[in-house]
Amino acid sequence: MEARFATGGKIPHRPDHVRKLVEKLSSSGSRLYFCYEAGPCGYGLHRQLVELEQDCIVVAPSLIPVKAGDRVKTDRRDAVMLAKLHRAGELTSVWVPDAAYEAMRDLVRARAAMRVLGKARQHLQGFLLRHGRIYPGKKGWTIAYRRWLTTVHFQHPAQQIVFQDYVDAIADAEARVERLTGQIAELLPAWSLAPVVEAVQAMRGVAFIVAVTVVADVGDFQRFDNPRQLMAYLGLSPSEHSSGTSARQGGISKAGSGLARRALIEGAWSYRMQARVSRKLHDRLEGLPKSARDIAWKGQLRMSAIRRKLKGSDDGDRQMVQILACVPEDGLQAVEAACREALDHGVHSAPVVINILARQRDPAPPPLLLTQPRCA
Repeated sequence: MEARFATGGKIPHRPDHVRKLVEKLSSSGSRLYFCYEAGPCGYGLHRQLVELEQDCIVVAPSLIPVKAGDRVKTDRRDAVMLAKLHRAGELTSVWVPDAAYEAMRDLVRARAAMRVLGKARQHLQGFLLRHGRIYPGKKGWTIAYRRWLTTVHFQHPAQQIVFQDYVDAIADAEARVERLTGQIAELLPAWSLAPVVEAVQAMRGVAFIVAVTVVADVGDFQRFDNPRQLMAYLGLSPSEHSSGTSARQGGISKAGSGLARRALIEGAWSYRMQARVSRKLHDRLEGLPKSARDIAWKGQLRMSAIRRKLKGSDDGDRQMVQILACVPEDGLQAVEAACREALDHGVHSAPVVINILARQRDPAPPPLLLTQPRCA
């Protein structure tokens, strides 16, 4: 079967034109297979083709095989290339959510996109620092800090106007974030993944916002066969550049959703502390199944044990962070066993633990057996 550019070339991206094209191509009774790159147009085309009982996949653009020496790019060549790769099974499809899930994810991402609040606070703090207005307290943006802001005055009217404009911008941004958070909390009970959001909050450092952000970006956790696939999807797996006998691992790959990855990393910092159930965590645990509570507490105990083993080092916190980065890839049990093996040999360093994990992950090949040639 030869892949060729369909007769008629380009068509408008409208449902009626897409339906006519499908009817024209399927008039001979052949089964059709559609594919297109994921982009800003969303999943409307995929849903329409599925409703027309056609096979369609949405392709991840970053995972499309590309020839290194190919310097010509046109719509015709791209279409033929996608058809050939789809026929050969070389395309990687993305998970297509339903309309209700996509709507909830848009709402969560709208709240996460409110970086204006952080920038507005930076502008105000930079303005105050530039003019020598230093807050005498320890922590900013508390009630005491906001009361102190009401006492700040400038002699020149222009500077007072700028100061008040920064304060108003922060108040507007905070009101918008609070409004979007309230909308998420109001619509969450009707969401199909609401039980997952509640169960994830059993983990320490994962409150409502972190839980709903991770679930909204990951979607159905059951589509991953193992934790390594989930961590690779989130970009938390270590990058690697190995050749022959040399093996070198770098930082995390940072593939996939940066929003969910940032939320998980921020929540993971709480596992540096001693295992305990705080008042806020206790309130979140109420009403959750016992299995979810047991898994969350088991994770705390394991992380606390690793923390105690590294406590004697001068840079124990830094080493703890390096070892925590291996947990998503290798699992808690493997990391704990590697730490125990390193301590048994009297070594207290994260590089040794990482090397042990690498050896367990990729065992050495069996030695070659030299045989004597058979005599004639």
